[in-house]
Amino acid sequence: MTEPPTTRPPAGRYGPEPTARSARRGRIGIVVAAVVGIAVVVWIGLTMAGQPVSYKDVGYHVDGSRSVDVTFEVTKPKESTVTCTVTALSESYAEVGVRTVEVGPADSATRRVTVPVQTTELAVTGIVESCELVEDPTS
Repeated sequence: MTEPPTTRPPAGRYGPEPTARSARRGRIGIVVAAVVGIAVVVWIGLTMAGQPVSYKDVGYHVDGSRSVDVTFEVTKPKESTVTCTVTALSESYAEVGVRTVEVGPADSATRRVTVPVQTTELAVTGIVESCELVEDPTS
């Protein structure tokens, strides 16, 4: 079987021919981008690993046009206190209620908490927005 003839595109049709220098620049650019990407992933991982508090939404119950009960779980060191911000959202995702609640020390690391959030209008959902460890002023 014979090999097909190698044909070259018309000169200048697809831009200038790549040179060894431009190919090397391309490889260097890819390596630099990969190193930066890996560094960002490692930094995010280390930052998140240092967070002793995690939280997740469990559910909500709309209790009329002026209140929503929000249930969430928070995991923290047993002896610590955290402050969680809970919000109620309208159909257009506007914040129509917010409440800050303190979750104190407990026998277990994970606690399920239900809090009522007063609203200015009908809410269609409620979420826990954040939980942060309360710093001990004596330490």
